[in-house]
Amino acid sequence: MRKQSFIQGAMILLAAGVLNRLLGFVPRIALPRMIGAEGVGLVQLVYPFTIVLLTIIAGGLPLAVAKLVAEANSRNDKDAIRPIVRTAMSLAIGLSLTAAAICIALADWISSRVMTDPRVHAAFLTMIPVLPLVGISSIWRGYFQGKQNMIPTALSQTVETIFRIVMTLIGAAALIPYGLEAAAAGAVVGMVTGELAGLFVLWIQIVRDRKPEKTNADPEAKTAAPRRANSYTRQLLRIAVPVTGSKLIGSLSYLLESILTARSLAAAGLTAAAATAQYGALQGMVIPLLLLPGALTYSLAVSLVPSLSEAAAREDWPTIHKRLHQSMRLAIVTGAPFVVLLGMLADPICTLLYGDDSMASMLRWLAPIAIFLYMQAPLQAALQALNRPGTALFNTFAGAAVKLALIVQLATDPKLGILGAVIAIAANMALVTVLHWFSIARLTGFRMQPFDFLKVTGAMTIMSAVALWIWNRNWLPGDGIELGTASLLSTLVYLLLLILFRLVDRHDVERIPLLGRLFR
Repeated sequence: MRKQSFIQGAMILLAAGVLNRLLGFVPRIALPRMIGAEGVGLVQLVYPFTIVLLTIIAGGLPLAVAKLVAEANSRNDKDAIRPIVRTAMSLAIGLSLTAAAICIALADWISSRVMTDPRVHAAFLTMIPVLPLVGISSIWRGYFQGKQNMIPTALSQTVETIFRIVMTLIGAAALIPYGLEAAAAGAVVGMVTGELAGLFVLWIQIVRDRKPEKTNADPEAKTAAPRRANSYTRQLLRIAVPVTGSKLIGSLSYLLESILTARSLAAAGLTAAAATAQYGALQGMVIPLLLLPGALTYSLAVSLVPSLSEAAAREDWPTIHKRLHQSMRLAIVTGAPFVVLLGMLADPICTLLYGDDSMASMLRWLAPIAIFLYMQAPLQAALQALNRPGTALFNTFAGAAVKLALIVQLATDPKLGILGAVIAIAANMALVTVLHWFSIARLTGFRMQPFDFLKVTGAMTIMSAVALWIWNRNWLPGDGIELGTASLLSTLVYLLLLILFRLVDRHDVERIPLLGRLFR
């Protein structure tokens, strides 16, 4: 398969990401109706520990593979690619099998002590096969991303999501007669099945990709490849360890956040049940809405690493600045309408989706700050691609430390309660992004054009006015129709303003797969 350009690769992953995000809301709505909040709670208890394990296994290796493969491609050193992938695969399989063995041996202790509820034991054991599956698939995805071919990654993610959703609901429904513990384990089966299906899709792409390839590598590069074989492990670990550490800080921060928030709310006078309900609304309902544009930021980050790595290997600073500007502009322009809709129409959105608007105040607080979150992933990917993963690690750690300190300080105040945790999370989003931005600016001299920010702000302001004006007219029957109309028409106005302000031009649209053909 041919490689795609930076924009094409990002848009392919964006399309898959948006589809997967939309599909992901199906189990969020259906599963609680099947096994109730308590059953969902048992499933959720498995995820934080699983995330920590998956971060250790596949947190940084895929990015390291993508970076080294991209650099080998830029040198036309095809002979180096297979040893890179083989070495990374050995590391991933070794880590995943070790983690799986430890989990099996300590399953009883982890279920009762770490997860605090022995009923999660069956779901925890069911989760263990995910570890080697994710380890293998992550390396293959890193390989394709390094070759700037995003189609296998997008296709495997979509297939994985579909199988996970279907098998989660089927597994839970089939085992609910045997109790909540069995139903929770049945739901986790969907996670395992989805990963297996995604891995199968990647395997098919790998088989297709294994065709004899003529190389024009320099003689020096060919003779140096065997000598470098023993250094691939060091090269992979040098990139992967700081990236894994950065992601691990986020995973552990999430665990500590849940513990500290519950205890702080209890100190503020809330009962344990009320504290759990409020934190569940924040993490299970509000945050997923804010993460909807994450499909774009993820696609930008994945596409940015090989593109910047190739440019950095050539010391091509104009291309580096161009790619940074493209990714920041796309992240801001695409995230802005979500900020407007989630902030201005928080109450009807929460009512329509969850039948309850009690969490709308949290959504209104976080929506304006979410623009920092949408910029964060591309900036972090840029630091990693430019061989500054340690800087990204420090910035992430600083943000996590401030967040946890603010939770203890603010959430214990009875006047703030859960809003204290919301403020802490918002501060973390803003601080990490600002630190990443300053690090990139100091490293590359990159500067965003201030006028672009003013244009986006103007478009957001007009979009907000249009959305509120339509919503407050009460012209249409039913809040759902009114909300959909306000969202659609205000978004169309925003898109027209993007063209009018020249934030998006014909050339940008032409680079989008499928849609671009209409403008050529």
